[in-house]
Amino acid sequence: MLEGIEDVGALTASPWIYVVVAVSVLLDVFVPVLPSGVLVITAATAAAAGSGAATGEVPGEVPDILALTLCAATASVLGDLVAYRVARRGGARLDRAIARSRRLSAAQERLGAALARGGGALVVLARFAPAGRSVVSLGAGAARHRPRDFLPWSALAGLCWAVYSVALGYFGAHWLGTTWVATGVSVLALFGAGAGAAYVMRRQPA
Repeated sequence: MLEGIEDVGALTASPWIYVVVAVSVLLDVFVPVLPSGVLVITAATAAAAGSGAATGEVPGEVPDILALTLCAATASVLGDLVAYRVARRGGARLDRAIARSRRLSAAQERLGAALARGGGALVVLARFAPAGRSVVSLGAGAARHRPRDFLPWSALAGLCWAVYSVALGYFGAHWLGTTWVATGVSVLALFGAGAGAAYVMRRQPA
């Protein structure tokens, strides 16, 4: 019945899950290969077990769904802020590194144009794309965009991503049961959203 939750084991049944989620989400702006989204979905699947999803049984210790969402969203915004500040203080060396990368240069120009016309929805979209968060946060800092032009959109992006990721794990468990099948389908849906976001970003005019 609860094979998936039992396999996740002590981590999801411990308050340390919030620390692990927070650290993973905060750092993946610098190391995009960290599986922060997968971790959030897995914890949300465990949280669904607390309601007895598809089982009628209620384990004693599972993550709180609201706390998990707030933890992931807050860590996302803090990670963006750290990357933004690092890039803003990076100076000429970072500017030269960005100039050498066609992708980073194009992304920086696109971001600048979007923020200038109040279209910071690009920041939200980039949060779902692979490495998009890194490109946008570092690009905004390197281009010295004002914090008030970037951070509100970063906060919205972090919240949207956290709500979506947690919802995938939580409702996936309700529909498919608290097993690795539910987690796998939810992860595929997260990757699908990322692929869709990357496609839309590539279609945006510079």
